[in-house]
Amino acid sequence: MNSIAPTWEKGFRVVEPQINAEGTHLYPFDPSLPIDVRFFSFSGRNCIRMNRHQYCEIYCVTSGKTTLQVQDRFFKVNENDMVVIGGDLYHRTIDPPNCQLRLVVLFFEPDLIRATDGGGEEIEYLMPFLVQRADFPHVISRSTGLPGEILSLILRIHDELPAITVHARLAVKTYLKMILMLLVKHYSAYLGTQEDIHRKQADLERLQPLFDFLEKNFDSPIFVNQAARLCAMSKSHFMFFFKRATGQSFRSYLNRFRIAKAQNLLATTDEPISSISQAVAFCNQSYFGMMFRKLVGATPLAYRRQFSNGHEIEPAPAPHVSLRFGPRKRGAIDVRP
Repeated sequence: MNSIAPTWEKGFRVVEPQINAEGTHLYPFDPSLPIDVRFFSFSGRNCIRMNRHQYCEIYCVTSGKTTLQVQDRFFKVNENDMVVIGGDLYHRTIDPPNCQLRLVVLFFEPDLIRATDGGGEEIEYLMPFLVQRADFPHVISRSTGLPGEILSLILRIHDELPAITVHARLAVKTYLKMILMLLVKHYSAYLGTQEDIHRKQADLERLQPLFDFLEKNFDSPIFVNQAARLCAMSKSHFMFFFKRATGQSFRSYLNRFRIAKAQNLLATTDEPISSISQAVAFCNQSYFGMMFRKLVGATPLAYRRQFSNGHEIEPAPAPHVSLRFGPRKRGAIDVRP
């Protein structure tokens, strides 16, 4: 029986800096084998922005509970449940305050599967990720037994990484295909069409000029009329279109984006809070403080203190999580004190 002693990383500190202006999470994959397994912990103090990504993501909750937001939908995720997220869907995990949340996360690029077969059938492995309709159930309950079965395969992938040998790479791809086949069967009733994929991609491409502008000009005010002109739309159509494409209003998106920039400045510089407020285009410091607290769950000053001397204030220790392979009750994830 194999066992793993995972290294838990602070999820916010890893993920948030990798999200760019358009809300895309850019994962630093090894180009030769674009797949990774990470062990993330969240303490409920920081709020990751709504973001999307072009890779595929599966995560299992091994400790705690959370809320998943996908576009404008919300899902409760309990301990030992699993979440499946495809590309180009704006989403985030909202961990409750004062709750220690732990996730085992699998990331992989779709091209890893596309590159393993010469024909066209390999796309079928990816359909649960590429075609997620508006009614797609992103959360798989532990009661189905599937999260435990898939977690076991994810941990086997982790054991093989960085997969230097030919046999290790073959094992990684084999375990991944086993995971995907289980998901294809589970989601067979919810899969849409490839036309749905093309429509979503086209929607986001129309917003690209705005995303590019925000990355370069986040320190300057921008109004809805200006954003609409950048995308060659009327104001009313832009507001509807942006909400459909990203799952949030433009105002909400802009506030979250600027607050995330402020979080980075608070954690990495000694600039006065008033200066940081202006640097992210909040002319009113009082409103900046109110919005920061609403989205982050702490005042700007309290947030900065968390990062004093390069360290966050630690929450109370969470229970030790033991992840094991081998015989067990179907669907169970071992969480032992």
